[in-house]
Formats: sequence, C-alpha cells, structure tokens
Amino acid sequence: MALLNGMKHFVFPAALFFIRSSLPVFFALLLLSPTTGLSDNNNPALIYVGSDACKKCHEKEYTSFMKYAKKSRSYESIERVKRSLTEEEIRGCYFCHTTGYGKPGGFISIEKTPYLKNAGCEVCHGPGSVHIRTNVSSDIKRRLTMEDCEVCHTSERVKAFRYKPLIHGGAH
Repeated sequence: MALLNGMKHFVFPAALFFIRSSLPVFFALLLLSPTTGLSDNNNPALIYVGSDACKKCHEKEYTSFMKYAKKSRSYESIERVKRSLTEEEIRGCYFCHTTGYGKPGGFISIEKTPYLKNAGCEVCHGPGSVHIRTNVSSDIKRRLTMEDCEVCHTSERVKAFRYKPLIHGGAH
C-alpha cells in the first residue's frame, strides 16, 4: 500500500494532465472515425447492447474475452482510484474504461447502464443493436486497425500508466 501511495503522486498527475489536455482531441477522433459502415451520429438505431448480447452467437470469442482481456474488467480500475479523483476526472476515465460513454445508447452511469460499465466488445466493434437484430456481418465493424486501438491506447497513456498494449489483445 505504501508503494501504491508513493506511485499515486507520480502516475496520477501525469495521467490527469493527459486526460485534461487531450479531451478535445479525443472528442474530435470520436466524431471523425466511424465504428461501422453506419455512423453512430447519423443513425439513432445504433445503440450499445453490452457484451452479454454477443455471447449467444460468439460464445468462443466472448469466453476468451472475459477470461483474458483486461478490458472486460476495466471498470475495476476506476473503482480502485476514484477516491482520489474529482467527478470530472472520473468522467474522463469513462471514455476508455466503459462502453460507448458520450455516445447515443452508451454508458451513462453504473446505476443506469451497469451492462456497459466495462470496455466491452462494442468498444472495438461498434454499437451492436443493428447487428444483433439482423445478424448481418456488415452491420458491425469486423476488420480492426491500429487506429481503432489508438483511440485509447496512445503513447502518452502507455507512458502514464506503464502498461504494454497488446495488438488485438481482446479476444481473438
């Protein structure tokens, strides 16, 4: 615990500076990079349904994601540090540690949208409501690129939080 308290003074200021200084850029990236062939902003039918909705048809990927991907438990990071953060700083964490925060049908709060509290399948593949309804593969983002990962996995965050991102380290 003493080591954690000592690290807090080093890691958190750097992380908070990054969060505060990069939010405008982050919002611009969200608006400019569509998650599917359809734009979230132009199609109100595109809403987030949560990773459990993917399990029925993608059981192998879902099981692997839940077992191996740290994203599947990403809200735990917020819980661990929230005592030392302001509400605004906590909301800054939501963009990468929850599903769809700030987008239609995305994470609102732990009370209102608990099924979106972790960074789930739809963080990478886009809102799943249409895909769940149609079961058409073109209704969800399939071919991911490094640019998809770099929305959250920026070099500044890698340095601030001292983690090593895995390329396509989600489930498959």
